[in-house]
Amino acid sequence: MLEIKNLFLKKGDFTLKNISFSIEPNKYFVLLGQTGSGKTLLLESIAGFHKIDGKIFFEEKDITSLPPERRNFGFVYQDFALFPNLNVEKNIKYSEKFKGKNETLFEDLTKFLNIEHILKRKIKHLSGGEKQRIALARAIYSRAKILLLDEPLSAIDPTMRNEIMKNLKELPKRYNLSILHVTHNFREASYLGDFLGIMLNGNLIQTGEIKNVLKNPISIEVAKFLGFKNLFNVSLIGFNSTKYFSIDPNDIKISLKKEKYDYCFEGIVEEIMGITDHYKVFVNVNENQFFIKVIKNDFEKLNIQKKQKVYICFNKKDIIFI
Repeated sequence: MLEIKNLFLKKGDFTLKNISFSIEPNKYFVLLGQTGSGKTLLLESIAGFHKIDGKIFFEEKDITSLPPERRNFGFVYQDFALFPNLNVEKNIKYSEKFKGKNETLFEDLTKFLNIEHILKRKIKHLSGGEKQRIALARAIYSRAKILLLDEPLSAIDPTMRNEIMKNLKELPKRYNLSILHVTHNFREASYLGDFLGIMLNGNLIQTGEIKNVLKNPISIEVAKFLGFKNLFNVSLIGFNSTKYFSIDPNDIKISLKKEKYDYCFEGIVEEIMGITDHYKVFVNVNENQFFIKVIKNDFEKLNIQKKQKVYICFNKKDIIFI
C-alpha cells in the first residue's frame, strides 16, 4: 500500500497543503482537479522529484528520502517522454540494463496493448495513441509496482481514447500493480477509478470510493466543482442549519398547479432554453433560481411561457444534503 502523510511542498507561489491519503494494492486511484490545482506537482512529489515535508510510505517502508529510481514507480508523462533515438521495442526494454529480461512479460504486454506489429517502428512514426501504449508498456516492463499517470489521455485522439481507457482499467489486476492517475476529465475519472480524490488549489479536499464522492460531496466547494445544480441553503426547505442541499434538475417536476410532492414551491419562469430533446427551464422562487430539465414532449404539453407563474415540486428522497 502507498500512504502519503501530511505532504507539504511550497513551489514558488504555489503550495501543496498537508496532503494525506492512501492507495490500496491493485486499485485505481484518480486525482481529479482543474488545471493548476497541483495534481502534477503532487504526482512528481510522490515520484521523488521534489523534496517535501511529510512522509511517504510504500509497503510499510518509509521512502520519503529515496531517489526516484529506487522507488519502483513508473511515471508516464502527458507527452509520453519516449526516447526518439530508440525504436518501439528498445524503448519498452530500456529497463533491461537495470532489471534484466522478462520475455514472458514482454510478450504479454505487447499482445495485450496490441503493439506487436509496430515493435521495429521509429517513435516519430507513431500516433498519439500508439505512443501512449508504448509509454505504458515501458513503465510496466520496468516491473513498477505503482504507475503514476499524468493526464495520460489528454494528447490522445478521441477515436483511440475509449480503447486506451479499457486497457488502463484492466492494468491493476492483470499486472498486480496500483495506479495513481491525475486528470481534469470527469468522464475518465468516473470510468476508471476505484477511488477518487478531489484537488482544489493545492488542497486534497475529499477522498473515498468513487461513487460515494461523486454522489456525496462534503462541501459546497466540491459540489460546485463536480457540477451539482440547484444548490441552496437548507432553510429554504424548513431546516434550521447552515448546511446546503441540492436537487437534480431531472428530479424536479414543473407544473401549472400544486402537486402531491414533499416540497412544492410557487415561482416565476425566468428563462427557457430549447435543446435537441429537452428544455432547460429557470424558475425564480423567493430570489432563488431553480434549474429544471423537462422532456420536450412534456414541456410542449404544458405550453409554459416566460414570466408565467408555475409550481416546482420534488420529494425528500431525491435531495442531497451537503
